Amino acid sequence: METRLAIASRRETRRYDARPLPNDTIERILEAGRLAGSASNRQPWRFVVVEDEEVRARVAECVFEPGNVRGAALVVAVVVSGKGPLAFDAGRAAQNMLLSAHDEGVGGSPNGMPDPERVGGLLGLEEGERPVIVLTFGYPARARRDPGSRTPEEWSERAHRLPLAELVRRV
Repeated sequence: METRLAIASRRETRRYDARPLPNDTIERILEAGRLAGSASNRQPWRFVVVEDEEVRARVAECVFEPGNVRGAALVVAVVVSGKGPLAFDAGRAAQNMLLSAHDEGVGGSPNGMPDPERVGGLLGLEEGERPVIVLTFGYPARARRDPGSRTPEEWSERAHRLPLAELVRRV
């Protein structure tokens, strides 16, 4: 899929059907996160795949939308450690994973946490590590929209985003 079309057509998916994701699809999603750029190529992130059902249920209680975690085929906590622009670097890795999933026909959503320390404890994180986002992935419960059914401009118009003129200030 052309990059601009992928960016314009991707939408958050919060309801998933029960189909498991193939292992090679999971690996490609995780690999996309690994390939994200980072300051000085330090890659200050780690990806914790939450496979244990009991841990997953407890993590679900710790995000703003628990149903996203409960229904997902793949749950990945992006964890950072160290100093510097960690949130930015983690965001780059997360966006790569979300776009890679979209290219595979897999939906995804970032899930914020009101209590990241609790999530860190559930995940058994080491000293200095902290979760920044929980990503959920799965095949969408409703029929997937065909990205090629619209141009990037048409997808953009339907995205309900502020006009670029309201977001950009030139000095």
